[in-house]
Amino acid sequence: MRLPSGGTGITREKELSFAFDGKPHRGFEGDTVASALLAAGVRTVGRSFKYHRPRGIWGHGVEEPNAIFDVKLAGFHEPNARGTTTPLADGLVVRSINARPDASRDRFGFLDRFAKFIPAGFYYKTFMWPSWERFEPRIRAMAGLGEIDREWAPKAFSSHVHDTCDVLVVGAGNSGLRAALAAARDGRSVTVVDEGFAPGGQLLYRSRTADGEHAEEWLASTLAELSRLGVTIMSRSTAYGIYDHNLVCVAELKKATNPPISHRIRPKQIVLATGAIERPLVFPNNDRPGIMSAASALFYLRRHGVRVGERIVIASNNDSTAEVAEAFRVVGANVTEVSSVANVRGKNRVEAVIDENGRSIPADALLVSGGYSPTVHLFCQAKGKLAWSDERAAFVPKDEVQGVKVIGSANGDFRWRVQASWPTKPTKERAWIDFQNDVTSKDVALAARENFRSVEHLKRYTTLGMATDQGKTSNVNGLAALAAFTGRSIAETGTTTFRPPYTPVSMMAFTGYRHGQLFNPVRRLALETEHRAAGAIFGEYGGWLRPAAYDRDIQSEALRAREGVGIFDASPLGKVEVIGPDAGLLLDFNGYGKVSTLKPGRIRYGLTLNENGSVYDDGVIARLDETRFLVSCSSSHVTGVHLRLEDIRQDLFDPTRLSIHNATSRWATLTVTGPKSRSLLDSLSLGLDLGNEAFPHMSWRMATFEGGPVRLARVSFSGDLSFEVSVPQSKAASLFCALREAGARFNATMLGLEALMILRAEKGYIVIGKDTDGLTLPHDLGIVGPRDKRTDEFVGRRSLFTEWAQEKKRRQFTGLSITDGGGPLATGAHAIERVTGKSRSIGFVTSSYFSPTIGKPIALGLIENAMERQGEIIEMQHLGAVRKARVSAACAFDPEGARLNA
Repeated sequence: MRLPSGGTGITREKELSFAFDGKPHRGFEGDTVASALLAAGVRTVGRSFKYHRPRGIWGHGVEEPNAIFDVKLAGFHEPNARGTTTPLADGLVVRSINARPDASRDRFGFLDRFAKFIPAGFYYKTFMWPSWERFEPRIRAMAGLGEIDREWAPKAFSSHVHDTCDVLVVGAGNSGLRAALAAARDGRSVTVVDEGFAPGGQLLYRSRTADGEHAEEWLASTLAELSRLGVTIMSRSTAYGIYDHNLVCVAELKKATNPPISHRIRPKQIVLATGAIERPLVFPNNDRPGIMSAASALFYLRRHGVRVGERIVIASNNDSTAEVAEAFRVVGANVTEVSSVANVRGKNRVEAVIDENGRSIPADALLVSGGYSPTVHLFCQAKGKLAWSDERAAFVPKDEVQGVKVIGSANGDFRWRVQASWPTKPTKERAWIDFQNDVTSKDVALAARENFRSVEHLKRYTTLGMATDQGKTSNVNGLAALAAFTGRSIAETGTTTFRPPYTPVSMMAFTGYRHGQLFNPVRRLALETEHRAAGAIFGEYGGWLRPAAYDRDIQSEALRAREGVGIFDASPLGKVEVIGPDAGLLLDFNGYGKVSTLKPGRIRYGLTLNENGSVYDDGVIARLDETRFLVSCSSSHVTGVHLRLEDIRQDLFDPTRLSIHNATSRWATLTVTGPKSRSLLDSLSLGLDLGNEAFPHMSWRMATFEGGPVRLARVSFSGDLSFEVSVPQSKAASLFCALREAGARFNATMLGLEALMILRAEKGYIVIGKDTDGLTLPHDLGIVGPRDKRTDEFVGRRSLFTEWAQEKKRRQFTGLSITDGGGPLATGAHAIERVTGKSRSIGFVTSSYFSPTIGKPIALGLIENAMERQGEIIEMQHLGAVRKARVSAACAFDPEGARLNA
């Protein structure tokens, strides 16, 4: 079907070979898979999803519903690639999807004979008895389009580019280029993105004049001027989504075998020049191969030198097809124009067209145009509203959206007249509305009869406009049919919701370079080398590589620290500074307890909550001076707390009165804990009185170490007298050596995280995410003061007073004492309650250890009504084994807290 000459988009000197469904074919550089198949005379390129009917190429862009392929080339694999947007490459292997063994010989084609037994909604009605589960595996095996190669792995990953500009123009057609030119001449920075292979839109294949010049000449001069003005034009770049604050996401495909480049652009102004999509006409058997969009046929003729038929019939409800008819007559085709089509003859391809008068017209191609639908998907994603236009027979943008302007065909500015042509009643033979999902006018009528009158219900009941099509060619025809069948106007019927992405985007566009180690890189301590020299065994905790233990006898390690002194690297603890006159107010809003009343030099423990009132993190806050606080959050939540504070600063406060600075990486922190910790630190000659009077628990002081600053905090996670000593990272190794050297005189032990977990569990101290879950509220931990006493607002406050939050059977934090003489309970073991012979879970173990200090197992857990169950013996079950435990106080060691002030 290739003409001997012509085709402005191909290079005939560069011939390419490819395979389709196992058969070899040839094309030219500049071809798409679709144009090359058309040129080769291939009519059936796929099978419809439900009935497996033969399908041919309909369009030439992302609106194509039928030509969906599995594509492989030199290790590159893309399932569900559109043939109309996939460039031809030498050696490309293309296979049709949803067909076995191939599109022309699909063995499931027999399903079409049973169409009357499988109408819209038949799944819901047919497979309920005896059970859906019996049929589900087989149905799911047949569902979906395409298959994933489980052995395939990408050889490259997407780049992510963040950019901004004054004006972002989406669409490089006539309107888009004019808008870009006007903005650039006005001195603004402009970026143009277009999903086509070259800028120009319809100027590339329609005969038009612009500003007195021929379209080709105007396009060349305009592109040259845009280049001189520094305008960036990105072809093969699809703007697939507009998100909050006018963030536009763009997938740019530079090479077929490379993943898309992911662009995130924040322009000051968005101009949508996205054009319009030609709709099909609805008539019996309108899905036969050889029936295609009139505009697309003209595109293939002029861009690729492909004449889609020799005997062509053109049916249209508008005058845009006059140029199409003339163009095909010029290249020798026999062209017949009709006002409407009654039916089509031919089983696997068009053989004849029956016009409105019953005349049979021999044909091998039927080109149709049912009008144009403005491409308003991005506009609607930006929360734009639509209005129905009878004059244009289309939905057009209604009101302007701030920062977004719609122009050209996307705004309904068509150059042609159109007379609406809708399906008003179901035909005797099936007439297709959605080619990809096999939705006919009969399906729409059935939905209307069964009272699925909402457009959203229609979409879900019939699958109209789902899958990769997203209603581009089917939406308006389907809405018009529903309107006719329910006795409403199209405006009253409304339209469905357009959501991103506008068109399917390769998953590789979202991967970027953050995969494997780069996805969540392990963070390393400044003192890792020193810890390894000290015999540390490392593990990952909260994203940090930290010493788990120094002695394989963790019990002994914990006991030595409890009885003498232990040295622990606490550098990953958060050190987020909040600075400014409103710092206290911000932290009050962010936290469960108030800190604005805290005095300089003092420290306060507190919780932060999510909006649902559940505990997000805990930690301590030190007041450095009147306008400066230091938030010490848990090591795994540093980034989250920092971002959260910054969000609150920007949303609720005057940013000029507040600053947030994450100083975690600047300071190294070593904790000295145990009864001998004060003596060890005194031996370093820090020049600071470490006594209880001068330096009470929950306070901080500055001192000097090797001529530089050192910050000491009297806080404890072990329940013993403890000091957190923080120095700049550059002094970390010196401090570590000094503590080890001085500690030798006190038999100090290096303390790993596993031993520390035992010490904190003995005291009943919680670890967020381990002893809490996403439902734990502060009063479940026994912390009720702020909820009952605070009258000001804070994050999560309202949620603490909901009916759910005040349920009596909430799981509460508690201790569990072993009563059966056995070893430690299994972490995760369930507490069970037996009611009328059945057992149910009333909670579970969150932490469990053998305590070397008190010489018996201890456990912490979340148990229903734990406060009221104190002293009660309950059953604990794990993997079939049943144990006994007593609900007890969480603190199993030194409940008076005397050792904190030893």
